[in-house]
Amino acid sequence: MRCPTCSYEESKVVDSRPSDDGSAIRRRRECLKCGERFTTYERLSETPIVVIKADGSSEPYDRQKLFRGILMACAKRPVNSESINKLIDNIEKELRTSTRTTIRSQDLGELTLQRLACLDEVAYIRFASVYKDFKSIDEFTSELERLH
Repeated sequence: MRCPTCSYEESKVVDSRPSDDGSAIRRRRECLKCGERFTTYERLSETPIVVIKADGSSEPYDRQKLFRGILMACAKRPVNSESINKLIDNIEKELRTSTRTTIRSQDLGELTLQRLACLDEVAYIRFASVYKDFKSIDEFTSELERLH
């Protein structure tokens, strides 16, 4: 595993344990060159999920892309990365149990919004404002009213 600080390819596992829902193994690693500690997750390789975008094109589902979008919505909010990972795990679990191999980006956005509403209302509105591409203050206000 490449060190995120110095890019050295050798590291040792310091601690290893299952994630909360048992779908992954969480490993704490230490770089053998610079000593930096970092966390990795090992997950079962499964059938890839394809996201069908609004323009009709498709791309492989990217967990990190979803994580970054949610992380931006949660900026300066009391939401930690572990909560975001659990939210994404929950979405992925729903997709896998439904045996879906494709999902429209709109549906993925809705699944994310449903879970964000329970996690943090401000993050929900931030994510919705980008995802739904509000064109007016009325659309924004309507979404706020729908939340409550």
